[in-house]
Amino acid sequence: MNIKKVLVSQPKPLSERNPYQEMADKYGIEFDFRQLIHVEGLEAREFRLQRINPLDYTAVICNSRLAIDHYFRMCEEMRLQVPDTMHYYCISEAVANYLQKYIQYRKRKVFFAEHNRFEELLPAMNRRPNEKYLFVTSDVHTTELIDMFHEHNIEIKPAIMYRTVPSEWPKDEPFDHNMVVLFTPTGVTALKKNFPDIKQGDKIIAAFGANTATALEEIGIKADILAPTPDCPSITTAINRYLEAHVS
Repeated sequence: MNIKKVLVSQPKPLSERNPYQEMADKYGIEFDFRQLIHVEGLEAREFRLQRINPLDYTAVICNSRLAIDHYFRMCEEMRLQVPDTMHYYCISEAVANYLQKYIQYRKRKVFFAEHNRFEELLPAMNRRPNEKYLFVTSDVHTTELIDMFHEHNIEIKPAIMYRTVPSEWPKDEPFDHNMVVLFTPTGVTALKKNFPDIKQGDKIIAAFGANTATALEEIGIKADILAPTPDCPSITTAINRYLEAHVS
């Protein structure tokens, strides 16, 4: 099988030593890292339609650095002064440390999960039964996290402060990739928007997540490579397994 160019709809890894580079060297393949989607912040006037006042809450739940950026951006646009008493519950230590861009970091008001699981923060939350939580999120999100907190009698308010939108593919640039790697249903939407007449043909399609695979099916495309699975927990493992079997 002649696979020479692969589109990966994610940013290029920061380290030169990564699984994609290893496959590029092993199989003589070019990996083209191109995000098909990008994030836009909601304007304050749009956010106000949700009838949420960020200062009505005593704590902010942050699942990414992006959420932190847009929380403080929105407060600034709304001319709100975030109080020093605000608490922050973060998905990881790296996200928690990012808060130092905006606040004076104090452990008594910043909590983070050691292993990237919000369930780890439940004990700290239970010690503060009067806390009111604002969950900063995008327009594309699942209810799993909200449901998990509700199961533990912790009410959180989702606040959409940014949206994920398709990026435009340059009109003078060919779409000549033999394989396309997609990670989200929004990425599938972006692919269809940029190439409305797309047919699978001999293109190999890799999908991360069942929702991404379902979104592909809805536009008439089948995922040839799927992760995670018990044998292939990562998309790079799944791609490598496919290349081992099909590229001589």
